[in-house]
Order: sequence, then structure tokens, then C-alpha cells
Amino acid sequence: MLGRTLATAVAPAVWGTTYIVTSELLPEGQPLFSGLVRALPAGLLALALTRTLPHGAWWWKAAVLGVLNIGAFFPLLFLTAYHLPGGVAATLNATQPLVVALLAVVLLGQRLSKWRLAWGLVGMVGVAMIVLRDQAALDGIGIIAGVGAAASMATGVTLAKRWGRRPAGVGAMTFAGWQLTAGGLFLLPLTLVIEGVPTNVTGSGVAGYLWLGLIGGLLTYTLWFDGIGRLPVTSAALLGLLSPIVAAGLGAVFLGQLLGPIQILGFVLALAAIAAGQFDSGSRAPRNPTDRACTDAATRTIGRNIP
Repeated sequence: MLGRTLATAVAPAVWGTTYIVTSELLPEGQPLFSGLVRALPAGLLALALTRTLPHGAWWWKAAVLGVLNIGAFFPLLFLTAYHLPGGVAATLNATQPLVVALLAVVLLGQRLSKWRLAWGLVGMVGVAMIVLRDQAALDGIGIIAGVGAAASMATGVTLAKRWGRRPAGVGAMTFAGWQLTAGGLFLLPLTLVIEGVPTNVTGSGVAGYLWLGLIGGLLTYTLWFDGIGRLPVTSAALLGLLSPIVAAGLGAVFLGQLLGPIQILGFVLALAAIAAGQFDSGSRAPRNPTDRACTDAATRTIGRNIP
């Protein structure tokens, strides 16, 4: 379990590089194009390597998950990064574990885990202490995009858990490839109509896109969706707090953003929330037979970790 948790944690840790890569390397004002380039090439590469397409109901399930986890999430994330300081954007993204905890009740029939909900609040406070500064400016578009990004990803993660991670015999890279491709195809016409292709992409921009697509896209989503199926969904969501922690650390190292006592205390709280959220004070079964039947099949395959 520890090894699976650490492998899954690699994904949000790498996603923490998105803010600095976006602000320092990518052309400004291209959230749709940035999301498209991050998703579609990586998805097509995964399909070429695995040579496995969805079948049956998984055509529409992969499309829905691809839009929620990729097609909507990516541009909203980039839009947040363009319109808000990294600290404000990271704090909004830190609300995702709380949304997942609530959606697990509605979509998975789980009883509300007060333990993980409480630690989700602690983690969000910790992130806010790390990244929010006195000069943090608020922008309406950025706020809406940040909340939308957290809600979109939280819904996609919870639905992926409800539908049993992935079909039998389908590997994690294939599952990630389906979603990256679906999300990229969703973004393709929107990008061409609304933004077009930027003409000011530099060599640094190309490097940034390669990092976000191959490492921040294909590799991390393979690890992430594999972990989602094997870990409790709320504990996996709490691993997402690593993203703003890494972002703040990179800002301190490369951008000279000093960390004072409040920020250090925030690090301690956020890390404590991540660690504590991997456990629960009491495991409960789904509340009704329908939801129990839905989750039991997945539980037998991926372990008895559903709270």
C-alpha cells in the first residue's frame, strides 16, 4: 500500500511544476492551446503504444472522464494560472479533496468520512498559509476558473472510482491514453476557433510543452489513474495537496519567493493532512444494496480500501 501511495503521489508532485512552467516558459494567453498540446499528442502516443481502443460502454465513459479530467480541467487550470497569482490558484485547487469527500457520498454511496473531511480542511488551510501573500490579487475570471477546475477534476476522479477504475485487462497507460485523447479531441475545435495556433512559441515554450505533455501528462496520468483504482478516493484526492506544496517550493528555489514562519507552518499542516488522510478512523460500507453491488466488484479486484 505504501508503494502504491508513493507512486500515485508522483503525479500531483509533478503537476506542481505546471505553474512555474506556464508562467516562465509558455506563451501568455493560450489556455486552450496549452491544454490541447498537453493532452492530445500524449494521448495519441499512448494509443499507438498500447494499441487498445475502448469497447462497449467504455466509449462514452472514457469520453466523459476525458472531458472532466482533461478537456475541461486543463484549460481551466491554465486559465487560473494566467489570471491569478500562483498562490491563489493553488489554494483554489486545494479545495479538490473536500469536493471529492462530498461527491463520494453522492456518487459512491459512501458515508461521509469526517476524518478525511477534517484533514482536507486542515490541508487547505496549510496550503493557504504557504502560498497566499499580502499582495495576492483576486480576479473574477481566475476565481471561477479555479473553482471550476477543482470541481471538474474531483467529479472525474470520483466517477472513475465508481465505474471500477478501468475495464478488465486494460492497463493504466491505455486508460490514461483514452482520456487524454478524448480530452484533446474535445479541445481541438475550441482551440482552433477561439485561439488558433500561437506564432510566438520559443524553444523554451517547446520544452515546456514537452514536459507538460510527456511527463506532466502521459506519465503522471498513468500513475494517477492506476492509483485511483487501488486507493480510497478521498485519500488519493488528499495527495493532490502535494501540487501546491511543490509549486511553492519551486517558487522559493527558482523565483526567490522567501518562506517565513507562517509558510513553514503551512508546509507542516499540509504534509500532516496528506499523511493523516491516508488512514481513516472507521471504514464503512456503502449505504444501499445498489451502490454496494457497484463497488463490491471493484473492491474484489483492487483491494479493500473503500472507506
